[in-house]
This record gives sequence, C-alpha cells and structure tokens, in this order.
Amino acid sequence: MDPTGKVALITGGAVRVGKAITLGLARAGAHVVINYHSSGQAARLTALQAETYGVQALPIQADISDLAQVEAMATRVRDAFGGLDILVNSASLYRQTPFPTDNHDDWHRVTGIGINGPYYVTNALAPLMLARGAGAIVNIVDLSAIEPWPNFIGHSVSKAALLAMTRQWALELAPTVRVNAVAPGPVLPPPDYTPERIARTADKTLLGHWGTPEDIAEAVLYFVRARYVTGDILYVDGGERFGHRKQEPG
Repeated sequence: MDPTGKVALITGGAVRVGKAITLGLARAGAHVVINYHSSGQAARLTALQAETYGVQALPIQADISDLAQVEAMATRVRDAFGGLDILVNSASLYRQTPFPTDNHDDWHRVTGIGINGPYYVTNALAPLMLARGAGAIVNIVDLSAIEPWPNFIGHSVSKAALLAMTRQWALELAPTVRVNAVAPGPVLPPPDYTPERIARTADKTLLGHWGTPEDIAEAVLYFVRARYVTGDILYVDGGERFGHRKQEPG
C-alpha cells in the first residue's frame, strides 16, 4: 500500500517511538490520527510537526483499555476521514509487575492497555478498513514477546499476546487487511537508564550500539508497503536476540 493520501491511526502516537512512527507516516504522505491518553500537549505538538509535511493530523484522547472510549474514537475517525487505511498498535505501559504479589492493580492496568487495548482498537477500526477494501495493521511488540523478562510479567505477557493476535488477525482479516508485527530492540532508553546501563545494553547487541525510533518507523513503513507479507514479525534489534552468544557457545 502506498501511504500517500491514506489515513493512519497510531495508538500512543504522541511520544517516544510512537511519535517517530507518526512522523514517519506523515512524511510518507499519510494523514495521521494521534491517539493519546495523558500526553495532550505532546500530541498537539506532534500534530503540528506532522502537518509540516502537508498532511492532516488529528489528536484524539482515549484510554484504549476503555471500550466505550475506543468506540467513540472510531466514530470520530469515521466522521473526520470517512474511513481508515493503516493502524499501528503502539501504545503500552512499561511498568514492573513483580511476581508473586498481593496487589494486582498494576497487572490489570498493564494488561488492560497491552492486551485489551489493541483488541478493542482493532475490533473497532478493522471494519473501516474492510469497508475500504484494503488495510494494513502493524503491531509494536518487543523481545519480551519471545522471552521472559524478570519483574515484567504484565509487559511480557501483553507483548506475547499482541504477537499472537497479530497472527490471529492476519488469518481473520485476510485477504483484505494485512497484519504484521515489529519487535524493536534498544532504540530509546527509558528515563531511568544510567550511562553505564545504556553502554551495557549496547554491548548486548551484535552491532554494538543502540538503534533509533526512526528505525522502527522505517520497519512500520516496510509492512505498510509490503503487499505480499502478512502474519509476520520483523526484529529491529541490532542482533540483541543473539548478542549473548558473542563470547562463547553453549
């Protein structure tokens, strides 16, 4: 699919990697709907940046773990643009959820955004793509989808579920809508990373350095344009999956 003139919605599209994806799609000529939860000012600034590429940009506030808010967002997209062509499920909550625990609030919040959120969003917006006769969905997972991370059971399970939904939706929505996933490695340090941890993380990759959010945006654009690829996953991790094998086998 050529993104020029198409309409794309990016959940979590106001900040960090989501912002890079939003601007990458805008640069490629797509009108962008920027879903955000609490980053209103950032969403408005991202919209202004997107509009410099000559496209329309519409920020929409919605908590994607809330079905009613998602359905209202879908209605706004339909009313504003008449439909949707591209969906990027990027929003997630990166929060520790140690196990076992006697407080399940963080589990419910993380999985509400990470599992229910993309399910609600895709369920509400896929009909707009089907009505158009074509569509592309790209889900943003990460390496925790294929390996456990200590103290991040909520996040890991959410990303594994999103990868499973990628394959399920590819089946359910074929042949009209293609569905794929991008798995970033280290491309943007969390705010609490020290310089030492940033360097240590870079050393875990085969390439020896961090990527950038723009690398993820390029991967998303590949899947938007790749007309004969669906149900697949693209790792953009600098070889981090295999970095621990640099020193010795076994």
